[in-house]
Amino acid sequence: MGRRKNFAERENEQGIVIVLVAVVMLFVVGAMAALSIDVATIYTARSEAQLAADGAALAGARVLANSGMTSDTTGGLTASAEALAQTVATQVAQNNLVGGTAAGVVVSFAGSTTNPSVTVKVQRTDLPTFFARILGTRFITVAASATAEAYNPSGANALTGTTIPVAPSCVKPWLLPNMDPRDLSGATAIFSPTTGAITAPPGLLGWTAPPSPTRLKLACGATGTVHSVDCTGPPPQPWQYYPGSPASFPPPTQALPACAPALTTPYQESIAGCIQTPIACNSNVLIDTPAYPNRISETRDAVNCLIHSAGNGGDQVDFANAPSPPFQFLAGDDNPIPGLAGSDVMVSDSLVTVPVFDSSGGVTSTVTIVGFVQLFLAPQGRAVPPSGNMRTAVINMAGCGNVSIGQQPILGNGASPVAVRLISPP
Repeated sequence: MGRRKNFAERENEQGIVIVLVAVVMLFVVGAMAALSIDVATIYTARSEAQLAADGAALAGARVLANSGMTSDTTGGLTASAEALAQTVATQVAQNNLVGGTAAGVVVSFAGSTTNPSVTVKVQRTDLPTFFARILGTRFITVAASATAEAYNPSGANALTGTTIPVAPSCVKPWLLPNMDPRDLSGATAIFSPTTGAITAPPGLLGWTAPPSPTRLKLACGATGTVHSVDCTGPPPQPWQYYPGSPASFPPPTQALPACAPALTTPYQESIAGCIQTPIACNSNVLIDTPAYPNRISETRDAVNCLIHSAGNGGDQVDFANAPSPPFQFLAGDDNPIPGLAGSDVMVSDSLVTVPVFDSSGGVTSTVTIVGFVQLFLAPQGRAVPPSGNMRTAVINMAGCGNVSIGQQPILGNGASPVAVRLISPP
């Protein structure tokens, strides 16, 4: 009888153990579930903080690139350009919420005027927890940082003795001689062909072309709207461009804008669209030499389509701040984004990059790129006249300089010859 009683007691104890194990497992599973919620929350918030920092750093660097700061040989634009970049970077970071709330933002700057960098730190110190509250931790800190640079090779040779070349994309098929447009004799160069330094006297940055003869126009066009002469015939003149050959400037095949009148030729598509093939510093490119009777009228129509100015409602340079840099731009009445008219914008279809070639030996069918100028076409937002001559404002300049053979260039970003890229985190 005693033995049977002991067996019964043990069986009862086994039942209690099972219950205890079940209760413990319930708490363990619950704790793991709560912990997983905390981990997922932290991971998501960390990713959001990094995205906010990345976007803010790139936005700040783009402001520096478009401000003209990196093209200023006097160094006098640094404070005002950085103030504008800090405002924009802060706005971008705070618009990207971390855990549903705007985070704190710290913006700092480093580097030289030719290669400035923007570092943005995004931090939230009050991210609520779930499971960690059991341990007395109600809030945790989530932070991320990113650094972006705006690289202009013009001054790199003087700073380091070496130059990393750039290769911007979306370059327009217009080749400008290396001549300061303010000197109609053609004796003053924009860039040094050997070092890439900006050698034009101060004042070219922000310069807006007055009426002819210094408006941007076709070098080999006859008077009026007809061009029917060989483009390598005339000697180079300041601010008179030579059309690039489709072999060097292949027209885009997609993302072309809808235009009125419609685009009908590859040349017009190259102007109104984005040429995806990068044009590298010190590369040799071809001039389109055959006669082209409708070049001027096609240029006019394609440019008016590109900058949305056919109705005189294109984007403008903000003349409340310009022509003195840092530059700011205003969306025009015909800007394709609804509701944007009259607002400050960071980018505009009116901002274009044009290559500059070494014209010291005249003009042949093949020319060498020694730099790039970034122009704002029709800075008052008005349509290009029938002559095809375009009023322009100089927003940036980037010289090439000598580089080692085979050195990999930094790819530019769209309409800017000043490359903007994240350099941290890798």
